[in-house]
Amino acid sequence: MSLEIHTIALGDFQTNAYVLMDGSECWIVDPGFTPAELVEFLRSRDLTPTRILLTHGHADHMAGINDLLEAWLGVPIYCPADDAEMLTDAEANLSGPFGVPVTSPPADKLVRAGEVLEMNALSWQVLDTAGHTEGGLSYYCAQAGVVITGDALFAGGIGRTDFPGGDFTRLADNIRRNLYALPPETKFYPGHGPCGTIGQEKRLNPLVHG
Repeated sequence: MSLEIHTIALGDFQTNAYVLMDGSECWIVDPGFTPAELVEFLRSRDLTPTRILLTHGHADHMAGINDLLEAWLGVPIYCPADDAEMLTDAEANLSGPFGVPVTSPPADKLVRAGEVLEMNALSWQVLDTAGHTEGGLSYYCAQAGVVITGDALFAGGIGRTDFPGGDFTRLADNIRRNLYALPPETKFYPGHGPCGTIGQEKRLNPLVHG
């Protein structure tokens, strides 16, 4: 197992964009606003993205797609199926209401909970963590002991549920069912802020108890 994960916090929202590297594969997770540092990192390592993978469709997690496609034409976009319209609709992805409308091309692949995404010898299980948005997903690699949670679960918090499509009960149930059920030593990579472990959040998260 040779997975390497590099984190770059992008834009005013300090959205964590992740570069997942395993041999010939390089996936970009949640490229947010002002992704120049992300593009420069990829070029400095002579990396060519093979996939853009989204945890959900809010603008601060997808605003950098166009910059990546300008630099690397044709990289496929993988988007949660129930958030697909958010890529092409600035009102739905909340950039319009905030006065900075952004859209991207439609997804090349719609991803659903229960699927498995293959990255060379690594398998990423797609977990339902909707509740911050209608279609929010997390990606769990058992071999590496990591899960990428987007805005579902933070260190000491969870994603907001007061935006359109948000549902606290649904998010809390999904966190308990699909994230807290993972091995406690699993390291999670959130959409904002520092990483943590599933076991620590299950014990101490003040918003969703295990």
